[in-house]
Amino acid sequence: MSKSGFMKDAVILFAITLISGFLLGGVYQLTKKPIEIATIKANNKAYKAVFNEAETFDPDDSLTAAVEACNTALATMNYGNVAVDTVLKANDANKNQLGYVIVSHSNDSYGGEVKISVGMKEDGTVTGIEFLTISDTPGLGLKAKEPDFKNQYTGKNAEALTVKKGGGAGETEINAISGATITSSAVTNAVNAALYFVHNCINQ
Repeated sequence: MSKSGFMKDAVILFAITLISGFLLGGVYQLTKKPIEIATIKANNKAYKAVFNEAETFDPDDSLTAAVEACNTALATMNYGNVAVDTVLKANDANKNQLGYVIVSHSNDSYGGEVKISVGMKEDGTVTGIEFLTISDTPGLGLKAKEPDFKNQYTGKNAEALTVKKGGGAGETEINAISGATITSSAVTNAVNAALYFVHNCINQ
């Protein structure tokens, strides 16, 4: 190939690459906002599911600042690989605070990460949990999403919860899913991370 032919091909390739880059950038900008809106709607639906009395879920600088210190403390606890991701104030229509919605996760579930939103009153009473991420086995770990399991957390108020095999869970216990104790423990420890935050990390 002649030098001029080589240069011509290089220019054409460069032009194609440049145009492709502009097109991809344009597509990203066009889809970025709708994706963000869809994500916010999905998250708000999960927040509303765990704190039905609240009308808005608002960030707070002091709560955000407390997350890092809380996660440092959680790393020394007996809850495995857990962390708090975000904390929002759960407010009524007049912006009166009712409690919190805490997004927390555990990386110890059978299918990897399990991420949940936890509604919690200011006194630490759980108002509900909802799953944001879970990739466990259908018919086993995925039973965690069923009301029979996740509704056990509603109304619980304790420093920490434990998992009980075989049924008959007490006030500070959660009945394990049969054949999915690992998942049950991971979910419970993600809830424990949220409980720890409310009981120990606010105004500390």
